[in-house]
Amino acid sequence: MDQQLQIFVTVAEKKSFSRAAEEHHMTQPAVSQYIRQFEDEIGVRLLERTNKYVRLNKAGEIVFHHAKEILALYTKMQNLVDDLANKASGPLSIGASYTFGEYVLPRIIANLKQIYPDIQPTVTIGNTATIADLVASHQLDIGIVEGKFNAAKLIVEDFAEDTMVIVSTANHPLARHKKPLEMADLEHETWIVREHGSGTREAMDNLFEQHGILPTRLMDFSSTQPIKESVEAGLGISLLSHWSIQKELKNGDLRILDVAGLPYRRKFSTLTNTPFQSKALEVFIDILRTNKLLTTLK
Repeated sequence: MDQQLQIFVTVAEKKSFSRAAEEHHMTQPAVSQYIRQFEDEIGVRLLERTNKYVRLNKAGEIVFHHAKEILALYTKMQNLVDDLANKASGPLSIGASYTFGEYVLPRIIANLKQIYPDIQPTVTIGNTATIADLVASHQLDIGIVEGKFNAAKLIVEDFAEDTMVIVSTANHPLARHKKPLEMADLEHETWIVREHGSGTREAMDNLFEQHGILPTRLMDFSSTQPIKESVEAGLGISLLSHWSIQKELKNGDLRILDVAGLPYRRKFSTLTNTPFQSKALEVFIDILRTNKLLTTLK
């Protein structure tokens, strides 16, 4: 059943029997035989196939979703058993929200690889909601996120604090303001914001609500880098993590606005889906908890 699941998932992902055969170093007829046996055991057809395409039907979509979870759990189980006799090594799938994943995680992984060269990390970057869903479905060993998310079935631990500031281009009129600004002074500015589902967007919405303002001029982007570039270009202002703007502040491309009541503070949390952790995951979490980088930028 394990090999049938793997082959079925590969066929579904590749949308091709021939490409699945290449992936598993098998003949195409052998792949077809595995799929027929699997469909017979499930009791229903899972794939629609013609000379032009291979695609999942409704039943196939259900089986594919759960097959991914089953295979992920099987791999996790095998890694945990292997860990009983071995040092920290093997695959480690890490998910992170954009702010942490793009600006902090690379240096932490470099530290991890220096200490534990046999660990093989893979990284998925997405918004908070996406990462939480992937951890919940066992497709990631750990997620690192901020903001609200569906915590059902998840083990959540706060491990670091992030400070968020409002930034503008260096020559923006607000940057030359001599007295601290009030949030009400910024209501009619153009705000460059993240998409809904992002922890950064949630922080911004919370900030607006706390100060009783409702900006109407918003420009949405799906990651932090184009937001920074838009602010640098003078398109508007934004609320960003202090971690994400270190280079721009050093180069003088962005300026932190002096706004009463800021910086805005939020927590970064780790998400896991089982109390049973591989050694690779244990040492990674320990590095997160003790990394000096996470305290120097608070």
